[in-house]
Amino acid sequence: MISKPIGALHAPVLADRCAELLAPALDAPGALAVDATLGMGGHSEVLLRRHPGLRLIGIDRDQQALALAGQRLAAFGDRFEPVHAVYDQIPAVLAERSHGPVQGLLFDLGVSSLQLDRAERGFSYAQEAPLDMRMDQSAGRTAAQLLAEEDEAGLRRILSDYGQERFAGRIAAAIVRRRRTEPLQRSCELVDLVRENIPQAARRTGGNPAKRTFQALRIAVNAELEVLRAALPGALQTLAVGGRMVVLSYHSLEDRMVKNAFRPGLTSSTPVDLPTELPGHEPYLRSLTRGSEAAGDAEQRANPRSASVRLRAVERLRPTPKHLQEGPA
Repeated sequence: MISKPIGALHAPVLADRCAELLAPALDAPGALAVDATLGMGGHSEVLLRRHPGLRLIGIDRDQQALALAGQRLAAFGDRFEPVHAVYDQIPAVLAERSHGPVQGLLFDLGVSSLQLDRAERGFSYAQEAPLDMRMDQSAGRTAAQLLAEEDEAGLRRILSDYGQERFAGRIAAAIVRRRRTEPLQRSCELVDLVRENIPQAARRTGGNPAKRTFQALRIAVNAELEVLRAALPGALQTLAVGGRMVVLSYHSLEDRMVKNAFRPGLTSSTPVDLPTELPGHEPYLRSLTRGSEAAGDAEQRANPRSASVRLRAVERLRPTPKHLQEGPA
Protein backbone atom coordinates (compact mmCIF):
# COMPACT_ATOMS: atom_id res chain seq x y z
CA MET A 1 0.00 0.00 0.00
CA ILE A 2 1.29 3.47 -0.91
CA SER A 3 1.14 5.91 2.00
CA LYS A 4 3.24 8.82 0.71
CA PRO A 5 1.80 11.52 -1.57
CA ILE A 6 2.16 10.35 -5.16
CA GLY A 7 4.33 13.34 -6.09
CA ALA A 8 6.80 12.41 -3.35
CA LEU A 9 7.31 8.97 -4.85
CA HIS A 10 8.45 10.11 -8.27
CA ALA A 11 10.75 12.90 -9.43
CA PRO A 12 10.32 13.18 -13.22
CA VAL A 13 13.65 13.29 -15.02
CA LEU A 14 14.55 16.59 -16.75
CA ALA A 15 10.99 17.84 -16.26
CA ASP A 16 11.86 21.52 -16.72
CA ARG A 17 13.92 20.85 -19.84
CA CYS A 18 11.17 18.71 -21.37
CA ALA A 19 8.60 21.42 -20.62
CA GLU A 20 10.86 24.11 -22.10
CA LEU A 21 11.34 22.18 -25.33
CA LEU A 22 7.63 21.40 -25.74
CA ALA A 23 6.32 24.83 -24.69
CA PRO A 24 6.24 26.61 -28.09
CA ALA A 25 4.05 23.86 -29.52
CA LEU A 26 1.78 23.46 -26.49
CA ASP A 27 0.88 27.15 -26.38
CA ALA A 28 -1.10 26.73 -29.62
CA PRO A 29 -4.90 27.09 -29.21
CA GLY A 30 -6.54 23.69 -28.66
CA ALA A 31 -3.18 21.97 -28.25
CA LEU A 32 -3.15 18.22 -27.63
CA ALA A 33 -0.19 16.35 -26.16
CA VAL A 34 0.50 12.65 -25.67
CA ASP A 35 2.58 11.42 -22.75
CA ALA A 36 3.46 8.05 -24.22
CA THR A 37 4.91 6.71 -20.97
CA LEU A 38 2.67 8.22 -18.29
CA GLY A 39 4.14 6.46 -15.26
CA MET A 40 2.96 8.30 -12.15
CA GLY A 41 2.20 11.44 -14.13
CA GLY A 42 5.08 13.69 -13.11
CA HIS A 43 5.85 15.08 -16.56
CA SER A 44 2.15 15.35 -17.41
CA GLU A 45 1.44 17.35 -14.27
CA VAL A 46 4.14 19.87 -15.17
CA LEU A 47 2.76 20.28 -18.71
CA LEU A 48 -0.88 20.60 -17.64
CA ARG A 49 -0.01 23.20 -14.99
CA ARG A 50 2.05 25.32 -17.36
CA HIS A 51 -0.46 25.24 -20.22
CA PRO A 52 -4.01 25.90 -18.98
CA GLY A 53 -5.55 25.20 -22.38
CA LEU A 54 -3.73 21.93 -22.96
CA ARG A 55 -5.46 18.57 -23.31
CA LEU A 56 -3.28 15.54 -22.63
CA ILE A 57 -3.61 11.82 -23.26
CA GLY A 58 -1.48 9.69 -20.94
CA ILE A 59 -0.61 6.20 -22.16
CA ASP A 60 0.80 3.40 -20.04
CA ARG A 61 0.75 -0.38 -20.12
CA ASP A 62 1.00 -0.53 -16.31
CA GLN A 63 -2.50 -0.43 -14.82
CA GLN A 64 -1.19 0.43 -11.34
CA ALA A 65 0.65 3.44 -12.76
CA LEU A 66 -2.49 4.57 -14.58
CA ALA A 67 -4.50 4.43 -11.37
CA LEU A 68 -1.92 6.44 -9.40
CA ALA A 69 -1.48 8.99 -12.18
CA GLY A 70 -5.24 9.33 -12.39
CA GLN A 71 -5.32 10.30 -8.71
CA ARG A 72 -2.48 12.77 -9.16
CA LEU A 73 -4.03 14.44 -12.19
CA ALA A 74 -7.70 14.30 -11.17
CA ALA A 75 -7.75 18.04 -10.54
CA PHE A 76 -7.30 18.69 -14.27
CA GLY A 77 -10.67 17.09 -15.03
CA ASP A 78 -11.35 16.19 -18.65
CA ARG A 79 -8.18 17.92 -19.81
CA PHE A 80 -6.44 14.64 -18.89
CA GLU A 81 -7.36 11.23 -20.28
CA PRO A 82 -5.55 8.05 -19.15
CA VAL A 83 -5.35 5.18 -21.64
CA HIS A 84 -4.26 1.59 -20.98
CA ALA A 85 -2.12 0.78 -24.02
CA VAL A 86 1.44 0.29 -25.19
CA TYR A 87 3.02 3.30 -26.86
CA ASP A 88 3.37 1.64 -30.25
CA GLN A 89 -0.44 2.00 -30.41
CA ILE A 90 -0.41 5.83 -30.41
CA PRO A 91 -1.91 6.19 -33.94
CA ALA A 92 -4.73 3.78 -33.03
CA VAL A 93 -5.38 5.52 -29.69
CA LEU A 94 -5.74 8.87 -31.48
CA ALA A 95 -7.87 7.43 -34.27
CA GLU A 96 -10.27 5.80 -31.80
CA ARG A 97 -10.85 9.23 -30.23
CA SER A 98 -11.11 11.03 -33.59
CA HIS A 99 -8.08 13.16 -32.77
CA GLY A 100 -5.99 14.64 -35.55
CA PRO A 101 -2.29 15.48 -35.37
CA VAL A 102 -0.88 16.29 -31.93
CA GLN A 103 1.23 19.25 -30.90
CA GLY A 104 3.41 17.48 -28.34
CA LEU A 105 4.79 13.98 -27.80
CA LEU A 106 6.82 12.87 -24.81
CA PHE A 107 8.54 9.51 -24.31
CA ASP A 108 10.29 8.75 -21.01
CA LEU A 109 11.62 5.27 -21.72
CA GLY A 110 12.75 2.50 -19.39
CA VAL A 111 11.46 1.40 -16.01
CA SER A 112 9.49 3.77 -13.78
CA SER A 113 10.13 4.68 -10.16
CA LEU A 114 6.92 2.87 -9.21
CA GLN A 115 8.09 -0.37 -10.81
CA LEU A 116 11.55 -0.19 -9.28
CA ASP A 117 10.38 0.75 -5.80
CA ARG A 118 7.58 -1.79 -5.41
CA ALA A 119 9.41 -4.93 -4.32
CA GLU A 120 6.64 -7.30 -5.40
CA ARG A 121 7.06 -6.24 -9.06
CA GLY A 122 10.43 -8.04 -9.20
CA PHE A 123 12.33 -5.35 -11.15
CA SER A 124 14.96 -4.65 -8.52
CA TYR A 125 18.00 -6.78 -7.73
CA ALA A 126 18.16 -5.04 -4.34
CA GLN A 127 14.79 -6.32 -3.07
CA GLU A 128 13.54 -9.86 -2.49
CA ALA A 129 10.56 -10.63 -4.73
CA PRO A 130 9.14 -13.05 -7.31
CA LEU A 131 10.81 -12.70 -10.71
CA ASP A 132 7.97 -10.97 -12.55
CA MET A 133 9.26 -7.77 -14.27
CA ARG A 134 6.17 -7.31 -16.46
CA MET A 135 5.16 -3.70 -16.91
CA ASP A 136 1.65 -4.94 -17.68
CA GLN A 137 0.94 -7.66 -15.13
CA SER A 138 -2.19 -8.70 -17.02
CA ALA A 139 -0.31 -10.10 -20.01
CA GLY A 140 2.87 -11.79 -21.18
CA ARG A 141 5.35 -14.14 -19.57
CA THR A 142 7.24 -13.30 -16.42
CA ALA A 143 11.00 -13.16 -16.03
CA ALA A 144 10.82 -16.51 -14.20
CA GLN A 145 9.02 -18.05 -17.18
CA LEU A 146 11.55 -16.60 -19.60
CA LEU A 147 14.42 -18.03 -17.55
CA ALA A 148 12.70 -21.42 -17.53
CA GLU A 149 11.85 -21.51 -21.25
CA GLU A 150 14.56 -19.70 -23.23
CA ASP A 151 17.37 -21.87 -24.58
CA GLU A 152 20.97 -21.19 -23.60
CA ALA A 153 21.83 -19.34 -26.81
CA GLY A 154 18.79 -17.10 -26.40
CA LEU A 155 19.65 -16.32 -22.80
CA ARG A 156 23.22 -15.49 -23.78
CA ARG A 157 22.02 -13.15 -26.52
CA ILE A 158 19.57 -11.38 -24.18
CA LEU A 159 22.20 -10.84 -21.49
CA SER A 160 24.83 -9.70 -23.96
CA ASP A 161 22.70 -7.48 -26.22
CA TYR A 162 20.34 -5.93 -23.69
CA GLY A 163 22.55 -5.93 -20.61
CA GLN A 164 26.00 -5.60 -22.19
CA GLU A 165 27.01 -8.32 -19.76
CA ARG A 166 30.62 -9.45 -20.31
CA PHE A 167 29.95 -12.82 -18.68
CA ALA A 168 26.70 -13.57 -20.50
CA GLY A 169 27.88 -17.04 -21.54
CA ARG A 170 28.75 -18.10 -18.01
CA ILE A 171 25.51 -16.79 -16.56
CA ALA A 172 23.35 -18.33 -19.28
CA ALA A 173 25.00 -21.73 -18.80
CA ALA A 174 24.51 -21.51 -15.04
CA ILE A 175 20.81 -20.69 -15.47
CA VAL A 176 20.33 -23.74 -17.68
CA ARG A 177 22.16 -25.99 -15.20
CA ARG A 178 20.13 -24.65 -12.30
CA ARG A 179 16.73 -25.10 -13.92
CA ARG A 180 17.34 -28.82 -14.53
CA THR A 181 16.75 -29.34 -10.83
CA GLU A 182 15.04 -26.16 -9.58
CA PRO A 183 13.86 -23.23 -11.73
CA LEU A 184 14.71 -19.72 -10.61
CA GLN A 185 11.67 -18.08 -9.05
CA ARG A 186 12.89 -15.18 -6.90
CA SER A 187 15.16 -12.19 -7.30
CA CYS A 188 17.57 -13.24 -4.53
CA GLU A 189 18.12 -16.60 -6.24
CA LEU A 190 19.11 -14.90 -9.49
CA VAL A 191 21.38 -12.41 -7.72
CA ASP A 192 23.18 -15.27 -5.96
CA LEU A 193 23.52 -17.24 -9.20
CA VAL A 194 25.08 -14.29 -11.03
CA ARG A 195 27.47 -13.54 -8.18
CA GLU A 196 28.59 -17.17 -8.02
CA ASN A 197 29.27 -17.41 -11.76
CA ILE A 198 31.40 -14.38 -12.51
CA PRO A 199 35.08 -13.89 -11.64
CA GLN A 200 35.76 -12.78 -8.09
CA ALA A 201 37.42 -9.56 -9.27
CA ALA A 202 34.26 -8.56 -11.17
CA ARG A 203 32.20 -8.85 -7.98
CA ARG A 204 34.15 -6.08 -6.28
CA THR A 205 33.61 -3.24 -8.78
CA GLY A 206 30.71 -1.56 -10.55
CA GLY A 207 28.00 -2.08 -7.95
CA ASN A 208 25.75 -5.12 -7.74
CA PRO A 209 26.99 -7.68 -10.30
CA ALA A 210 23.40 -8.67 -11.14
CA LYS A 211 22.28 -5.21 -12.33
CA ARG A 212 23.04 -5.87 -16.01
CA THR A 213 21.25 -9.23 -15.90
CA PHE A 214 18.14 -7.64 -14.38
CA GLN A 215 18.18 -4.85 -16.97
CA ALA A 216 18.48 -7.34 -19.80
CA LEU A 217 15.63 -9.51 -18.53
CA ARG A 218 13.35 -6.50 -18.03
CA ILE A 219 13.96 -5.34 -21.60
CA ALA A 220 13.31 -8.84 -22.95
CA VAL A 221 10.20 -9.54 -20.85
CA ASN A 222 8.57 -6.29 -22.01
CA ALA A 223 9.90 -6.41 -25.59
CA GLU A 224 10.99 -2.82 -24.98
CA LEU A 225 13.25 -2.41 -28.00
CA GLU A 226 10.85 -4.10 -30.40
CA VAL A 227 8.02 -1.86 -29.17
CA LEU A 228 10.19 1.25 -29.45
CA ARG A 229 11.31 0.36 -32.97
CA ALA A 230 7.67 0.02 -34.04
CA ALA A 231 6.48 3.07 -32.10
CA LEU A 232 8.79 5.83 -33.28
CA PRO A 233 7.80 6.05 -36.98
CA GLY A 234 4.10 5.94 -36.15
CA ALA A 235 4.44 8.55 -33.42
CA LEU A 236 6.29 10.92 -35.74
CA GLN A 237 3.51 10.63 -38.30
CA THR A 238 0.96 11.83 -35.72
CA LEU A 239 2.93 15.03 -35.03
CA ALA A 240 1.39 18.22 -36.41
CA VAL A 241 3.41 20.75 -38.38
CA GLY A 242 4.97 22.90 -35.67
CA GLY A 243 4.59 20.05 -33.18
CA ARG A 244 7.46 18.84 -31.05
CA MET A 245 8.61 15.43 -29.80
CA VAL A 246 10.93 14.79 -26.84
CA VAL A 247 12.44 11.39 -26.00
CA LEU A 248 14.34 10.44 -22.84
CA SER A 249 16.43 7.28 -23.26
CA TYR A 250 18.40 5.40 -20.60
CA HIS A 251 20.17 2.75 -22.65
CA SER A 252 22.52 3.10 -25.60
CA LEU A 253 20.37 0.83 -27.78
CA GLU A 254 17.29 2.97 -27.11
CA ASP A 255 19.16 6.18 -27.87
CA ARG A 256 20.51 4.73 -31.12
CA MET A 257 16.98 3.79 -32.22
CA VAL A 258 15.73 7.29 -31.50
CA LYS A 259 18.65 8.83 -33.40
CA ASN A 260 18.03 6.54 -36.38
CA ALA A 261 14.28 7.26 -36.38
CA PHE A 262 14.88 11.01 -36.46
CA ARG A 263 17.69 10.97 -39.03
CA PRO A 264 15.64 10.63 -42.26
CA GLY A 265 13.56 13.68 -41.35
CA LEU A 266 16.59 15.76 -40.40
CA THR A 267 18.38 15.32 -43.72
CA SER A 268 17.58 16.15 -47.31
CA SER A 269 16.44 13.25 -49.48
CA THR A 270 17.76 14.91 -52.64
CA PRO A 271 20.33 12.59 -54.27
CA VAL A 272 23.82 13.73 -53.26
CA ASP A 273 25.00 14.05 -56.86
CA LEU A 274 22.43 16.75 -57.69
CA PRO A 275 23.61 20.36 -57.36
CA THR A 276 20.32 21.81 -56.05
CA GLU A 277 17.62 20.78 -53.59
CA LEU A 278 14.66 19.02 -55.21
CA PRO A 279 11.27 20.48 -54.23
CA GLY A 280 9.64 18.34 -51.55
CA HIS A 281 12.94 16.71 -50.57
CA GLU A 282 13.94 19.21 -47.87
CA PRO A 283 14.31 18.06 -44.25
CA TYR A 284 10.89 17.87 -42.58
CA LEU A 285 12.23 17.77 -39.00
CA ARG A 286 14.46 20.19 -37.09
CA SER A 287 16.61 19.03 -34.22
CA LEU A 288 16.08 20.99 -31.01
CA THR A 289 19.19 19.55 -29.35
CA ARG A 290 22.80 19.20 -30.41
CA GLY A 291 23.03 15.43 -30.48
CA SER A 292 21.74 14.05 -27.20
CA GLU A 293 21.65 15.97 -23.94
CA ALA A 294 22.64 14.54 -20.55
CA ALA A 295 21.38 15.61 -17.14
CA GLY A 296 23.49 18.23 -15.40
CA ASP A 297 25.28 17.66 -12.11
CA ALA A 298 22.54 19.32 -10.06
CA GLU A 299 19.84 17.12 -11.62
CA GLN A 300 21.89 13.99 -11.05
CA ARG A 301 22.45 14.88 -7.40
CA ALA A 302 18.75 15.58 -6.88
CA ASN A 303 17.57 12.59 -8.91
CA PRO A 304 20.14 9.76 -9.23
CA ARG A 305 17.98 7.98 -11.80
CA SER A 306 18.81 10.74 -14.26
CA ALA A 307 22.48 9.71 -14.41
CA SER A 308 22.17 7.69 -17.62
CA VAL A 309 19.52 9.77 -19.40
CA ARG A 310 19.97 11.00 -22.95
CA LEU A 311 17.45 13.50 -24.32
CA ARG A 312 16.68 14.14 -28.00
CA ALA A 313 14.00 16.43 -29.37
CA VAL A 314 12.70 17.44 -32.79
CA GLU A 315 10.16 19.84 -34.32
CA ARG A 316 8.11 19.01 -37.41
CA LEU A 317 8.62 21.66 -40.10
CA ARG A 318 6.33 20.31 -42.82
CA PRO A 319 4.39 17.14 -43.71
CA THR A 320 6.38 14.02 -44.46
CA PRO A 321 7.20 14.00 -48.20
CA LYS A 322 4.98 11.60 -50.13
CA HIS A 323 7.93 9.60 -51.41
CA LEU A 324 8.93 8.82 -47.78
CA GLN A 325 5.52 8.14 -46.25
CA GLU A 326 5.68 4.42 -46.95
CA GLY A 327 9.14 4.10 -45.44
CA PRO A 328 10.56 4.99 -42.05
CA ALA A 329 9.45 8.37 -40.72
